[in-house]
Amino acid sequence: MTSKSYFAMRRRNLRQPSSLCGRLPILQSSDDRLCEYTLTLTQMLLYAITNRHLLDGDEAAKHDRLVSLSDEWARGGVDTIQVREKDLPLTELQPLAARIVEAVRATGKPTRVLVNGPAQVALDAGADGVHLHANAGPAAVQAAQQAYARLGRQPVISAACHSPEEIRQAAGASMLLFSPIFEKVTEQGTTRGQGLVALRAAVDLANPVPILALGGVTEKNAPACLQAGAVGIAAIRLFIGDAWRTLLEVPPPIVRLSS
Repeated sequence: MTSKSYFAMRRRNLRQPSSLCGRLPILQSSDDRLCEYTLTLTQMLLYAITNRHLLDGDEAAKHDRLVSLSDEWARGGVDTIQVREKDLPLTELQPLAARIVEAVRATGKPTRVLVNGPAQVALDAGADGVHLHANAGPAAVQAAQQAYARLGRQPVISAACHSPEEIRQAAGASMLLFSPIFEKVTEQGTTRGQGLVALRAAVDLANPVPILALGGVTEKNAPACLQAGAVGIAAIRLFIGDAWRTLLEVPPPIVRLSS
């Protein structure tokens, strides 16, 4: 199964999109004119999101488990980990994120760690970038870029979006998490999914920024997200167990690069 996404790129100025780092692509082009490229990823992109409230034990045990899970995700082939513990005080979020970054770096794998929180917290933790909430806007993207630039670094920035307007508001982000795709049933109730047609529309609108599918994604419906144009999937519950590992066997998306 394959999927398509479109990235504007000129042959004379080729570079691997920052949002796809970690999966070495193959670029094909015949000359220096504006044209379309074919980029083959080694596998669908996997984006794991933390939620310590789904784990057993006291607060310390949950933190330890998040660190060990992050180690497992990195070693298993997850591309990006978002530290999403929004109810933690920043004084606790930063050291937790730092522990996760340290664990991931120790694996020697190219997994990126993003912090759902202030850019300074992400920087202090040694993270690769940040995740922004929906409607954070271009100013939030620029603020994160400027914070990292002061240390000579370029951040990876993912942003949440649920509508065409929120996609437009996320201008400058490295990648977008579009949700919810499928129906979700949680303790808070049932959330209706927008469906694969909406996902395809989001992919087309976001061009050239890559879209990952989020919301109700399982190992069974993830391939359909690729067919709809997503370069990968993002999830919380899927990555708590081992079911996500079956996605490593799903044929990767072929991405078309137009310029």
